[in-house]
Amino acid sequence: MNKEKTYKVSGMTCNGCRTNVEKKLNELEGVHAEVNLSKGEAKIHSEEELDENALQEKLDELGGAYQIHSDAHAHQHHGAHQHKEPELSESGQYICPMFCEGKDKIYTEPGRCPVCNMHLRPIEKVDFNAPSHQATSEKPKTTASNAGKYYCPMMCEGDKVYDKFGSCPVCGMNLEKIPEITLKVEYTCPMHPEIVQDHPGNCPICGMDLVANQVSEADDEHYKSLLTKFWISVACTVPIFILSMGDMLPGQPISKIIPYHINAWIQLILTLPVVFYTCWMFFERAWTSFKTWNLNMFSLIGLGAAAAFIFSLLAFFFPQIFPAELKGHHGEVHLYFESVAVILTLVLLGQVMEAKAHSRTNSAIKELIKLSPAEAILVENGKERKVSIHDVKVGDVLRVRAGDKIPVDGLVTEGSTSIDESMITGEPIPVEKNAEDQVIAGTINGNHEILMKANRVGSETLLSQIIQLVNDASRSQPPIQKLTDRISKIFVPTVIVIAILTFLVWNFMDIPNSTAMAFSNMLAVLIVACPCALGLATPMSVMVGIGKGAKSGILIKNSEALEKLEKADVLIVDKTGTITKGKPSVSEVISGNPKFKEDDILQIAASVNKNSTHPLAQAMLDKANEKGLQVLDVVQFENIAGKGVSGKIHHLSALLGTPRLMKEQHVSLSAEQEAQIEELQKKGNSVSVLAIDKQFAGIVAAFDALKESSVETLKKFQEEGIEVYMFTGDNKNTAEIVAKEAGIKHVQAGLLPEDKLKGIKKLQAEGKKVIMVGDGINDAPALTQADIGIAMGTGTDVAIQSSEITLVKGDLTGVHKAYRLSKAMLSNIKQNLLFAFLYNVIGIPIAAGVLYAATGLLMSPMIAAAAMSLSSVSVILNSLRLNALNLEK
Repeated sequence: MNKEKTYKVSGMTCNGCRTNVEKKLNELEGVHAEVNLSKGEAKIHSEEELDENALQEKLDELGGAYQIHSDAHAHQHHGAHQHKEPELSESGQYICPMFCEGKDKIYTEPGRCPVCNMHLRPIEKVDFNAPSHQATSEKPKTTASNAGKYYCPMMCEGDKVYDKFGSCPVCGMNLEKIPEITLKVEYTCPMHPEIVQDHPGNCPICGMDLVANQVSEADDEHYKSLLTKFWISVACTVPIFILSMGDMLPGQPISKIIPYHINAWIQLILTLPVVFYTCWMFFERAWTSFKTWNLNMFSLIGLGAAAAFIFSLLAFFFPQIFPAELKGHHGEVHLYFESVAVILTLVLLGQVMEAKAHSRTNSAIKELIKLSPAEAILVENGKERKVSIHDVKVGDVLRVRAGDKIPVDGLVTEGSTSIDESMITGEPIPVEKNAEDQVIAGTINGNHEILMKANRVGSETLLSQIIQLVNDASRSQPPIQKLTDRISKIFVPTVIVIAILTFLVWNFMDIPNSTAMAFSNMLAVLIVACPCALGLATPMSVMVGIGKGAKSGILIKNSEALEKLEKADVLIVDKTGTITKGKPSVSEVISGNPKFKEDDILQIAASVNKNSTHPLAQAMLDKANEKGLQVLDVVQFENIAGKGVSGKIHHLSALLGTPRLMKEQHVSLSAEQEAQIEELQKKGNSVSVLAIDKQFAGIVAAFDALKESSVETLKKFQEEGIEVYMFTGDNKNTAEIVAKEAGIKHVQAGLLPEDKLKGIKKLQAEGKKVIMVGDGINDAPALTQADIGIAMGTGTDVAIQSSEITLVKGDLTGVHKAYRLSKAMLSNIKQNLLFAFLYNVIGIPIAAGVLYAATGLLMSPMIAAAAMSLSSVSVILNSLRLNALNLEK
């Protein structure tokens, strides 16, 4: 049985502490812990009764700073530990347990870390294998006060925010912007645009009403900066590559036109902006990775590119120090400027793609913000006036006209109407609203005016909460661990050790110029290890894979999505517009009067509905047109809000609507007819009853039918071992019927956006990798939280912006195609990495000189360059094989 208990936790001083405590407690088997910093509490769910001592022992692994105790002993323990004296170090040395300033920053006295404010720990009680602060701190919350500010994505200083864009003072990475979550508007005069103010009113010049305009945010500065640097890099790299590799063409055309010395000067001048401006950040990150010994892809890039650049500088300015074995026919030493520029530019391209992917969250949030109206009509003392949406207070009475958006969350106080809530529920049929019914900001009022009382305003509305969920879900996902990073942790130290050994062995050899030979061969090892092919291995497969996807109607915004898709265990689908077509169609027409045939019932129902905008009305009109039935003229048409329509056709009075409307209009239904209606509703139909001259005439049932491809596609996923869930805002009966037809075993119905988000988080807490497929605004938070969000191209802009993959055709078949493409691309990347490292396995020993003793041969720079090119070409050709992949299987 699952047990839940709340414990007090003392000793936490920051979000880093909270995260560390939570992570440690979750390491216990069968335990799920949620730690609240402000309350100093840990809520623990466990399968069995827990021993408090076991919890404390686990926390003691963090250095003994934290104490945990049940509520019953909270006061007693709190007093004992609140004023605990700092522990004394036996060695007299202290360190921050979060390693905010690296693992080599030692203090000689106890105190607090100047970065995260945590208590310094005795050095002998700190686990140096524990993750650093960057990996464990929480991101700053998206609040009105934080919106528009910047934070470090590595969380070097916890949840600290900055007012201006720039670089993190600790790690040097570009700061990221926290997006706005509420509508920003300004009011201007259409005749005098120079009149601008932040509240409604009249133009002081001409007296016209000022018009509300949304204030557009500036484009993402980080992305714009990287994109500018990328194009500068490309402009420099292309000529360098041509100048360096041109002589591989027959006849060596470049050497005939440009002498070696001038060619080398041009290459050097064009390489300088790439190294010292556009890509300098990679060397900074590499330096940081070596300082903290947290080796990653940037360690490899920085090491190889720096070695190649230094070698090229020495070869250009001091060719005399190099032995003859490393020189060409004319005494020149081969330069590697093109390797430096190409690899750095490729890495920069990857960074640009990542920055573009980050900006999609801001785009989704902007689309959501647009759903909120800019102003509302306030009713005070019988008078009405327009006010800014930001000036609406809880308790205010607001008038909502027909066709307007609901300004804030609240209750209907007067009138009745039908409201389109598809942005929240995903269901296309408007919902009837009467006095005391709840209404939600951003939903669209039907054709009747209402008065409402504001209950939740500003950031408290459901729409604002959805915006918050979308943003938090996106920014809470840790970046995927790159395969190249994992390889780098082994490869980089190995290359360094081989390079040092090469220098030592050659330096002590009894040969002429031994030191020069040692230095040259050491640099040769580092150059050969320069990951040109490795740099191409992933981006080439990704670019070809994205192109292949686009040709198949799969638009991939984030290359990581393809990498994560292959590892998925669970597929979650929305119902309306995903499994089903997203709009009702007439499923059955039943006549209840011998005077009228089924076609007569459909013709009258379509005719009386021709002036209605209701989705059910459109379904009846579509069916009538399909059958070639003529739509008749209607007079005295009336739209009965949320219930139905009425009108006169020739001498007949027609009333069409819900069973409830029939009772209100005193149209009697027999027990058999009521049973018939109930049976249709149990099958998931929306039922409209037709009465003619106050007598029951027939029934028109509409159903949101399944897409033809849904069942087959979901079956394929289940056969491949992927669990399929359906999350929908629709009612339980309809959801279960659709799920049964589609072959889905796991169904959750009646869900709000937050419920879908919680459902995904629960599955992820169980270690599942989740694919979410949806098409509505209500799916946006779930699409963002899921490991892979896939939106239907036929859905809303918000859903599309919140997802990582969009299916142009809005068909589940595309999800399976994307899954197959993901598997093929991951396999292709691994093959590319094999080619890249096979080159290094062969090239590094030769560069180190293992053949010199037996053959007297050292690796010629030209051969090294050719081998590099061959390795890169093999990676490119292998990546292009993805274009031949058949995604239909």
